[in-house]
Amino acid sequence: MERGLLLIVSGPAGSGKSTVDGLLCQNPEFERSVSYTTRAPRKGEENGREYNFISEEEFLRLKDENALFEANYFCGHYYGSPRRRAEEVLASGRNFIMEIDVNGAMNMKKIYPEAVLIMLLPPSYSAQEKRLRGRGTEPEEKILARLARTKEELEFLPQYDYIVYNRENGAAEAAEEIRAIVRAEKSSVRRNPAAKDDYLAN
Repeated sequence: MERGLLLIVSGPAGSGKSTVDGLLCQNPEFERSVSYTTRAPRKGEENGREYNFISEEEFLRLKDENALFEANYFCGHYYGSPRRRAEEVLASGRNFIMEIDVNGAMNMKKIYPEAVLIMLLPPSYSAQEKRLRGRGTEPEEKILARLARTKEELEFLPQYDYIVYNRENGAAEAAEEIRAIVRAEKSSVRRNPAAKDDYLAN
């Protein structure tokens, strides 16, 4: 059975990662990792859907037990991705999406070099700021911190494989671009090293 692809999707605050990944997961070929975090749920978020919301003590226990693929500390909270479920999905031939920040992505690139790293971006920096302010869920200092963080995150862009822009009302288009990336990756020569022998044997 063909092994699934591990997709690492990163993007600054306001890029629409959850929306785009949610659209992808409407297709059974994709499953999104439900990461652990020690931050509090935002309005509309549900435990077990967007994140598994746990205490810092429980998070550190999971980390010590090697139950996480990677773990990061970001804006005062821990984030981490479950290991076992990822392995199960990939072995089944389905694609597993990990929605993690740039530091986590760099860790995963070392742990799992065949992962496909995708940077999801808003159409522009000014559009990102507008989106963040439009949420109305965070104080000014938090918004400014997230915008400053964006400039730091973009320094990692050369380490990614693809850029996908989530334009205004364009989440469906962004999801389709990622599906196209998956199709192209699965047809790449580097992922099919036995293609010549298989061809000549039939």
